[in-house]
Amino acid sequence: MAMADGELVLVPLGGLGEIGMNAMLYGFGPKGHRKWILIDLGIAFAGPELAGIDVLMPDLTFIEKMKKDLLGLVITHAHEDHIGAVADLWPRLGCPVYATRFATGLLETKRLNEPGAPKVPLHVVEAGKAFQLGPFSIEYVPMAHSIPESCGLAIRTPAGLVMHTGDWKIDETPLVGWATNEKRLREIGEEGVLALVCDSTNILREGQSPSETDVAQGLAKLVAEAPGRVVVTTFASNVARLRAVADAAQAAGRTVVVVGRAMERVVQVARECGYLDGVPTFLSAEAFGYLAREQTVILATGSQGESRAALARIAANEHPEVTLSPGDRVIFSSRTIPGNEKGVGQIINGLTAQGVEVVTDRDGLVHVSGHPRRAEVAKMYDWIRPQIAIPAHGEEVHLAEHARFAREHGAKKVVTARNGDMVLLGPGDAGVIDQVQHGRMCKDGNVLVSMNDDAIRARVALAFAGIVSVALAINVKGDLVGDPDVMLTGLPGKTRDGRAMDEVVDEAIFGTIDHLPRAKRRDADATAQSVERAIRNTLRQVWGKKPVVHVLVVEV
Repeated sequence: MAMADGELVLVPLGGLGEIGMNAMLYGFGPKGHRKWILIDLGIAFAGPELAGIDVLMPDLTFIEKMKKDLLGLVITHAHEDHIGAVADLWPRLGCPVYATRFATGLLETKRLNEPGAPKVPLHVVEAGKAFQLGPFSIEYVPMAHSIPESCGLAIRTPAGLVMHTGDWKIDETPLVGWATNEKRLREIGEEGVLALVCDSTNILREGQSPSETDVAQGLAKLVAEAPGRVVVTTFASNVARLRAVADAAQAAGRTVVVVGRAMERVVQVARECGYLDGVPTFLSAEAFGYLAREQTVILATGSQGESRAALARIAANEHPEVTLSPGDRVIFSSRTIPGNEKGVGQIINGLTAQGVEVVTDRDGLVHVSGHPRRAEVAKMYDWIRPQIAIPAHGEEVHLAEHARFAREHGAKKVVTARNGDMVLLGPGDAGVIDQVQHGRMCKDGNVLVSMNDDAIRARVALAFAGIVSVALAINVKGDLVGDPDVMLTGLPGKTRDGRAMDEVVDEAIFGTIDHLPRAKRRDADATAQSVERAIRNTLRQVWGKKPVVHVLVVEV
């Protein structure tokens, strides 16, 4: 079968049915001989249910097995949920990486700040120009978003054209970077689009998102009217917001101090790319103590409640350079991502306890989303007019609503795919035709392990119910030698009726040993299993939980 007669398929390995961890494969060619491109390679953040795990990444086993046919990793923009896994997972792929100048700058800056990070072959792509990877012709189409140089991808193949939007919104006055290129999108629609793979993040919200320029006006007023210091926390990558704060500070005769390494890296790359031209140099945290309160604006990381970020340390009075006073003002120029409410709440409470005024998006227009609301998505469908719609970048409720929306706006076929689905786009009837290996990898320290790894399951169990460790010695006659060595970790000290928990465990051990036949006591493995079972059952009765129990029996 000739390559031109092959099938065009889409395989999401992350980002469908969830927000974050974006990784989308496109394949073209005869079955078993397809060539592939991977769009984005991002992370998601773990919840508190995964003790000791901060970051999740997509399982790439499916494409690793065919990496000789992987032509490239194509990056739509530089948010962590689209590039955050590159350093860890690229060595498993070994393919060229394509991105705009800003994204390549951030990837390279991150590499230089992470010892041992691999040297990734980065190729800078210009928006508006197409390049060829095997059967794929890929054109970067400028899209407005909350980071510079976000692009949709017009992917042309012998089977048809796919418009992959990436993250986007419509903003005619984005302050920094480019606006969504309506003219080019209309032209692509006129060309004929087989499939639209479109952002679903804000599909539940009516209307159109406000502009970054509107936010800049609100921030300028808040900075100008502040009696003391002003701290603004936002996503480090939102260069438009950083510029808005800098402009507001300059108009109010204030100096900007940047606090937080992630923000420092973004500022460096933004200056190199010209996005902060005309903005005075920002000062580092060390300069904070030399500035008068009414002359200070601080840009700080930590808008999502991250415990190690600058704002969390400031709120806890633990930052080595920056302290706030009653009457200072902290502006959350951000929206709390679901799951981060507790961390953000702790920071707000800490600031409030210090007498600091806290301003959030509930108090005024201090933040706008980088994703399209319904009116914007409707325009995209009007411009592109796809035969097939595939909702992407959203949780279940977003994808389901986007599917209904797409049908109402003219899509002849809607495929609601999930991670691991292989979707046939053409030729023939579009739909899910197969399932591939997929899942999540956990970054445990500096080691990557599967979500199903025994270590992760054990960590969850330990966090829930603690651990009991027992070491005991049995002689050749089956008699207990000395006293068992018992350690309880993560268990309460006493039962509900006031008995000491270690005494309860001791009774379970000695009672089990006493009732075991002497022949069985001489079997170390059988003795260990019996003691483990007895401890778990006893603790379940007196505590209501079953901890992890380890028993070591030594024959002497």
